Amino acid sequence: MAATRLELNLMRLLSRCEALAAERRDPEEWRLEKYVAALEDMLRELKKQSSKPAPELLNEYSRKVDFLKGLLEAEKLSSSTEKALANQLLAPGRTPTTAKERTPATKTVHLQTKARCTGQMRSELLGTVRPVLLLLYRLSCWCSAVGLTSDEKQSAVELDAVLQHHQDMQEKLAEEMLSLARSLKNNTLAAQNVIKQDNQTLSHSLRMADQNFEKLKDESDRLEQHAKKSVNWLLWIMLIVVCFIFISMILFIRIFPKLK
Repeated sequence: MAATRLELNLMRLLSRCEALAAERRDPEEWRLEKYVAALEDMLRELKKQSSKPAPELLNEYSRKVDFLKGLLEAEKLSSSTEKALANQLLAPGRTPTTAKERTPATKTVHLQTKARCTGQMRSELLGTVRPVLLLLYRLSCWCSAVGLTSDEKQSAVELDAVLQHHQDMQEKLAEEMLSLARSLKNNTLAAQNVIKQDNQTLSHSLRMADQNFEKLKDESDRLEQHAKKSVNWLLWIMLIVVCFIFISMILFIRIFPKLK
């Protein structure tokens, strides 16, 4: 079935939103949010039309619009860790929006956003160590320039060990956070697969129920026709019996006249 004008406009605007989402935007950028709101309105109107697309295509449109909406909501979060976790839960589209795309643009945007959030989270976790390391470097330069006593040198070494331990702890924490994010992603994907299988099973059950309903309807029609035929045969048999009795009575009266 050919796409309607509303569907074509929806596809064009969706492609434009995907292109805007792939770009680095200023915090004050407002166009993408307005475009996504317009996409939601157009999608609702498309679902109300009599000549609407196939259910699979409508679900794909809804999936992409929900992805863009979730992407905007994730960008409004203050913490990079919250942004990374929110992006892990997003589900991009499965098919390209236009024929020019080899892979769905929402998948590319999803990968770019995850990489950006992971980089920001690592920078925030390790950013607190850099000023301390710079201070340690300046302290070492100053110690080598002015010369310190053995106790002061020992204190500087201990300070160096403490700072190194602090840096190791920060790196370990960053690795644990990334491992947690990967584990959450795997759990989310597993849950999506389970939900997808349940939806397939439910769809199969609905199809089987529809087929059984159609078969039951056909059998009911056949039984009704058979019952009508049985009633017709019974009526004819009764008429024949009545006629036979009537003729027999006439013959009986003719053969055996009334006694005087």
